[in-house]
Amino acid sequence: MTRLEKPTEDAAGTRLGVYLATQKNKGLLRFLTCGSVDDGKSTLIGRLLYDTKLIFEDQLADVQNASRKFGTTGEDIDLALLVDGLEAEREQGITIDVAYRFFTTPARKFIVADTPGHEQYTRNMATGASTADLAVVLVDARKGVLPQTRRHSFIASLLGIRHVVVAVNKIDLIDFDRGRFEAIVADYRAFADKLGFTSIAPIPMSARYGDNVSIRSEHMPWYDGPTLIEHLEQVVVDDDRASAPFRFPIQYVNRPNLDFRGFAGTIATGRVAVGDAVRVAKSGKQSLVREILSPRGSVKAAEAHQAVTLLLEDEIELSRGNMLVAPEAPPEVSDQFTADIVWMDEHPLLPGRSYILRTETDQTPATVSELKYRVNIENFAHEAASSLAMNEIGSCNLSLQAPIAFDPYGENRSTGTFILIDRTTNRTIAAGMIAHGLRRATNVHWQALDVDRKAHAALKNQRPRVLWFTGMSGSGKSTIANLVEKKLHSEGRHTYILDGDNVRHGLNRDLGFTDADRVENIRRVAEVARLMADAGLIVIVSFISPFRSERRAAREIMRPGEFVEIFVDTPLEECIRRDPKGLYERALKGEIPNFTGISSPYEAPENAEIRLETVGRTPEEMAEAIGRWLEENQPAAGDE
Repeated sequence: MTRLEKPTEDAAGTRLGVYLATQKNKGLLRFLTCGSVDDGKSTLIGRLLYDTKLIFEDQLADVQNASRKFGTTGEDIDLALLVDGLEAEREQGITIDVAYRFFTTPARKFIVADTPGHEQYTRNMATGASTADLAVVLVDARKGVLPQTRRHSFIASLLGIRHVVVAVNKIDLIDFDRGRFEAIVADYRAFADKLGFTSIAPIPMSARYGDNVSIRSEHMPWYDGPTLIEHLEQVVVDDDRASAPFRFPIQYVNRPNLDFRGFAGTIATGRVAVGDAVRVAKSGKQSLVREILSPRGSVKAAEAHQAVTLLLEDEIELSRGNMLVAPEAPPEVSDQFTADIVWMDEHPLLPGRSYILRTETDQTPATVSELKYRVNIENFAHEAASSLAMNEIGSCNLSLQAPIAFDPYGENRSTGTFILIDRTTNRTIAAGMIAHGLRRATNVHWQALDVDRKAHAALKNQRPRVLWFTGMSGSGKSTIANLVEKKLHSEGRHTYILDGDNVRHGLNRDLGFTDADRVENIRRVAEVARLMADAGLIVIVSFISPFRSERRAAREIMRPGEFVEIFVDTPLEECIRRDPKGLYERALKGEIPNFTGISSPYEAPENAEIRLETVGRTPEEMAEAIGRWLEENQPAAGDE
């Protein structure tokens, strides 16, 4: 074709087709940038986008304008602002949220997550690391390895990342000092060698000026390794998700009519073909795949990452939260397991407190039954702990209200993760990686008994109730509860009182008054109350029970309509005035730590069945009011 000839449509179409095929067949690497605050993570990503020419003119103009307003690089364009899009981020010069960016080179496609360096946003870093195959850990050449460098490296290791780039950034600010670079690398290797990384690639660079990012720096002739782009293009990251056992979490059961029942979801790992045998993880029932529907229509087979709908040969019980799996390699199914967790909430983890555990498609109430240890980020030692504070990492045993299907995280990153959600605020408070199931959980079963709950209640001619009195010390709970029991006893009812002080002489004598001990105190009492209700009794519980989450957990283990929350609402000033045991006086002097209402919070009920405002009323009047409420609100006949 001569210079004056125009390309034919066929020739142009062929070149376009070749280009698209080339782009489609290029491998994809997911990586994140992490490290301490102000190490240059956002600047590095901005440099990568700039050097690979993936910035539109209007974007560049916007960043130039923003650089004059928010920039930290003088007259130069501040490349960090390409990624720090939030106004708060630009004003503070920090990354808050996780920013994902795509770029490509002739050799590979990339998705990079820019994660925040501030300790308070460690949870965002864990989010970015959860899908990454490689971590670029930035270290400011002036500051060296910092605690957050260690924390992010440990979290990356915990989340299954096996390849690390140690990007010693801002080396231009120390005159490209080789000795300083090698000292930082040695310091990093000294602790990171314990984390099980497959590769650690140290690269000296200046993200601001591009040295050793995409072009080799003329200022560091002593460095003969690859640039960052060269390393990212060449690093071999094994993606074993396609070769792993088949896992298909059910996200949705599609049943538009009686003749169609499909199970929709995304294949987490492995592959499946028409005619393959599959197993329901929780029940163990098996069937064959009759048809596979994809967005392109019916297909013969599908593999990891593909969203499909599976039709089976048999009508089997299967819903969201369950999983179709390979029959020859099923996952574990258990209601107890050991896990590593990253705690993300400002309120500490408290063993015994009930949380919501959520996997990709399943969820169930769960408690941390044992906190085994906390990890010291400085030396990775395992330390004894009774709770975890925000951004701390630890290992714990969890007990679930219902079994879930899972794989150990080390074997399958897709089916070995979970999050914990606060039951009251609905905040995500922890990210977890399952280590292994607890075998003892599968050996404990409910024993069938001939004399059941209904028989116990019938013998006593009453319906069980749990009357849960809550209020601050001195509110009058025990006095009113005692009068209520006397009234019920005189009517021939079978009752028992669980009083806070009395229970601490025996069942809970080993517990103190820390938040963690208070949680365990109420958990034990709730379980005892449930057993007593099963015996047909009307159980009267009189405890401060200061936390809403524990009272809610107690309610949820009872039968519907069985739990009656009675809020003895007495102002703090009145409780202090009464002070029957002299406790407030001591607490105000600082002699009693963690005293409810003074140095520890009381969370008042929001929707109690009965609320008793005690000021100006006698205990006898309030006991009569409770009796009337119970008469007017008898449980329905089917609730026993």
